[in-house]
Amino acid sequence: MANLQLHFNGNFPFKKEEIRRIIQVATEDKGLKDDLENLMKKTGLGNAKVGKIKSWASRAGLIKDYHLSEEGKIVFRLDSSLENLITDWLMHFYLSFGDKGLKEPPENLAEWGGWPYFVHVFLPHNRQFTSQQFVSQTQGIFEEKAEVIADRLKYILRTYTEKNALAGCNIIQNIDKNTYQTGPVNLPNAYLIGYFLAKLWKRDFQNSTSELTETILQQKMGLSTILGIETEALQEQLNTLEAYGIIEQRRTVPPFQIVRRWDDALTLLEKAYANHQ
Repeated sequence: MANLQLHFNGNFPFKKEEIRRIIQVATEDKGLKDDLENLMKKTGLGNAKVGKIKSWASRAGLIKDYHLSEEGKIVFRLDSSLENLITDWLMHFYLSFGDKGLKEPPENLAEWGGWPYFVHVFLPHNRQFTSQQFVSQTQGIFEEKAEVIADRLKYILRTYTEKNALAGCNIIQNIDKNTYQTGPVNLPNAYLIGYFLAKLWKRDFQNSTSELTETILQQKMGLSTILGIETEALQEQLNTLEAYGIIEQRRTVPPFQIVRRWDDALTLLEKAYANHQ
């Protein structure tokens, strides 16, 4: 059975204000390699908390080793307060892969832990659910006991429903005490979706210049499950990407194809901020 892999945060929830303090320190020469006492002083976070909030920032794609990732540098320059919807979606994108990032997806997605399973397997098949339903569906998949799964799941649910976290994406909503429903999502602009596509393209197709449209629509751990939309809605997003010159669609004769027209994913990320309304 798979391991849940949801103990990285201890008992500390995702809070953008605390992550902001971590990335601020990560811009300095020593970054997060500074000694613990200094990190506590600079961030205002306690002994047990510093490492756990760093883990959140790392899984959210903002930290690499002890300094900002390339994406983190752009975020810090353009949205250091982490208030922009673009930043929310960017962090969700990386959180959805657990701690594996953009490695080749496994055959069984549960192998990457509870967060990837929740985003890429559970949500697409459960438009309304309770936490108990999640637990019952994952028993026999994850090795942890039901009470442990329920306890760790709450940190995912809080991340997507609390205002100081990623509620702005509207991936799920808390409709009563213990019932949740998905969407409708508050999608980011075409440039950020283009950035996601560029990163996933690099992961699965390397330097290929064209791929079958159906392959993109059905891509494992791909745009559809990351954005929380059906394939028909994803096709509409691809049409928008074409209008922005990010891709070209060849649909005269099947099988239909998508041709990449971007040069650099990070350029698309910067444009996402520049064009955010």
